[in-house]
Amino acid sequence: MGLAALLSNLLYFYTLILFARALMSWFDPGFGSAIGQFVFKITEPVVEPVRRVIRPMGGLDLSIMVTIFLMIILQRLIASSF
Repeated sequence: MGLAALLSNLLYFYTLILFARALMSWFDPGFGSAIGQFVFKITEPVVEPVRRVIRPMGGLDLSIMVTIFLMIILQRLIASSF
């Protein structure tokens, strides 16, 4: 497995974790569970800079969705390079 394939797979896995965070936010908004806190800690460093650019609108935080979209684009760009 080449470096590009490894990076592509890691980005795919991270995108799944971001998607899990989005789903978990509906059921555990404060991320009170141990799994919720873990998912929050590993995704917040990527989501927070996006949130600074795209502010929550009317209580709706679109930064997760935008981050997922950006991860998919980046993963596809890397995947197409090999």
